Amino acid sequence: MKIVVFTCSTGGGHNACAKYIKEEFNLNGIECDVKDYFELIGPKASSMAEKIYLDSTKGKGSIFGGVYKLGELYSKTNIPSPVYGLNVLVKDKLKNFLKENGYTLAMGTHLFPCLALTKLKKEEPIHFINVATDYACIPFWEETNPDAFVIPSVLLREEFVKKGIRGDVILPFGIPVATTFINACVAEDLPKDKDIVLIASGSMGFGDLRSVVLNLLSQIPDVYFVVVCGNNKKLEEDLKTINNPNLIVRGFIKNMNEYIKSSKIVVTKPGGLTTTEVAVMNKPLIHINPIPGVEDYNASFFASNNMSLRVNNVSDLANAVGRLLLDVNLRNEIIQNQSKYINKNSATDLVRYVMENYGSEEL
Repeated sequence: MKIVVFTCSTGGGHNACAKYIKEEFNLNGIECDVKDYFELIGPKASSMAEKIYLDSTKGKGSIFGGVYKLGELYSKTNIPSPVYGLNVLVKDKLKNFLKENGYTLAMGTHLFPCLALTKLKKEEPIHFINVATDYACIPFWEETNPDAFVIPSVLLREEFVKKGIRGDVILPFGIPVATTFINACVAEDLPKDKDIVLIASGSMGFGDLRSVVLNLLSQIPDVYFVVVCGNNKKLEEDLKTINNPNLIVRGFIKNMNEYIKSSKIVVTKPGGLTTTEVAVMNKPLIHINPIPGVEDYNASFFASNNMSLRVNNVSDLANAVGRLLLDVNLRNEIIQNQSKYINKNSATDLVRYVMENYGSEEL
């Protein structure tokens, strides 16, 4: 058995999820690779797609949100989408890639490769698995035809079925997070004399964090605020100009799991993967600054199931942080619901399923 996990560089979550899947299979002695689907299209496709995504999320993300809403409307028509039509053009390149590298099972953490795999499956006896990385059934998932479909929570099963996903292929394992990520130690490069509130802005550093940080520092003086800016160098440099001993600023880090482990509370935009990373490590969570569209659904899903607090402005955030710091019962309620609805064994469950159902697959 040899597995490939396709991802797309539109936000860090798809890439991180693919990496976790690969890591978990490798830990179990199974050959598994990650491939950027856009590389099959052309050498510049990946960087171009990332730029388009970033441009769509600028400001308050209204462009991305508008496109997402259009996708939802089009999805209701049951007419084959232009998104499907564009991705089926990659079918032959995909076919050659799979055969040349001897892959017997493919997975996709993004819609695009799963659409191309669906077209290829009509002509070739291939096997593939969808892996959803957001807490909603996004537009056009219903156009895919996988062997199995990993969804983020058992609570979303009915939604995916209503959107057109066959119930018999749904696997409510949760978004895969590698066990090595979950089993983290505390970060050695963070102080331990006061509580830590971690502010994770996401891989793209989305949101007006300067005003957020200044307000928090003025309202809550007795904790460390650790801000991880991701790849946003400009934001990192800007925040480092704030002179306050309770503020710790980091750029892109490789030990996010240790930072989460070290924190009393985590504040983040509601990306599906980042949210899952926090939930499987059972940390009280506050959502702020969603990119319009699927991140709104992520935040709503968590807040409605009492797995997080959702705030809409800077002053509400300070109140929410202060409330969580003081209210141990509220913190415990959030943690208990995270444990109830978010499966921290998602990656190992996926590996077990694949070994049981595809372990005898040969070229």
